[in-house]
Amino acid sequence: MYIKIHRLFELLLESTSAQPEAVLGFSLAESPTLGDYLADLDPKLSLDWSGQSFNGLPELRQHVLTHAHLSEVCHIDDVLITAGTAEANFMSICQLVQLGDEMIVDVPGWPQPLVLGEAIGAHVKPLMRREENQWRFDLDDLARLISPRTKLIFLCNPNNPTGQILRQAELREVVRLAERVGAYVLCDEVYAGLEWQGPRVPSVAGLYERGISTGSVSKALGLQGLRTGWLICRDHKVVRDAIVMRENSSEIMNVMGEIIAEIAMRPARYAAAIAKARADGAQNLHLLDQFIQSRRELSWETPAAGLIGLCRLNLGMTGDELGKRLLGAPYRTFSIPGSAYGFPQHIRLGVGGGQAAKLAQGLAQLARCLDDIY
Repeated sequence: MYIKIHRLFELLLESTSAQPEAVLGFSLAESPTLGDYLADLDPKLSLDWSGQSFNGLPELRQHVLTHAHLSEVCHIDDVLITAGTAEANFMSICQLVQLGDEMIVDVPGWPQPLVLGEAIGAHVKPLMRREENQWRFDLDDLARLISPRTKLIFLCNPNNPTGQILRQAELREVVRLAERVGAYVLCDEVYAGLEWQGPRVPSVAGLYERGISTGSVSKALGLQGLRTGWLICRDHKVVRDAIVMRENSSEIMNVMGEIIAEIAMRPARYAAAIAKARADGAQNLHLLDQFIQSRRELSWETPAAGLIGLCRLNLGMTGDELGKRLLGAPYRTFSIPGSAYGFPQHIRLGVGGGQAAKLAQGLAQLARCLDDIY
């Protein structure tokens, strides 16, 4: 299986050498430091993994279920701790979808399932989210795409990169359609908990035995460097197959990642961290909304959740062209063009990172760039 690079990763690789002065697309909450956890770490903690559960620390798995409101539906053995959401998605797709199978993927969405499906040799069917419909997809479109060969429906909920969400009634309809052919439904829920209005989106693992919920501490808690995430599924074969695949790749999770993630997800800490991420994000979102409304060259559907959204360019250049110009002198500001998601007339904007993101500075440079163009 040969996996081609997707455009988003290509852009991120390029950005590491650019050294911009401001960033317009921070996609995670402001990151804590190791010092924030030292008081709760045991200096005599053994870093030997022997004797631990292959599923991950039981306490951490219980936190995962608690925060996803699944404690009454799922058992901790339905949870597998993984190296971030990406590994959870990777293992699920690679074990469930084989050569010639069909997989339905929401677009725009996280690019990973598209490149994996192509590498596997599956028939990947895009489920189009439409900007004129507030980046929602039509359930009738999904019904038409499903066939007896459909093995997996992959959705981002909340959606990455548009920030739109599926509420319970809609997700139940997705499940009903999948159930007719025995397909699995995987929801990448990495932005769950950062809804700007209303309750947390429901986890599909609680609605369907073949529902797979994936997530991590990366986005809402800003702990991307821990590479600690999870997979939740009540189908024990899915969890078992993922463990088998991991044994032949990364093998086991890292002890320090699990330990720090467990501390971060303790109820009091988690509540405080989520409250801060929401407050910081809401402040930046208000700033970004005001900016977009003030510029005739820009428009967008305000995200309902998460820390990123897609902004349409109402001018005679693509997101790639604007991004290249914006990254150069004198602006020195990094943005992600919508081509990373297959939408070249857009750019991705983010409200994460708190004050450290220097969003106001980035927007000032974007305004300067747009003014110079005209």
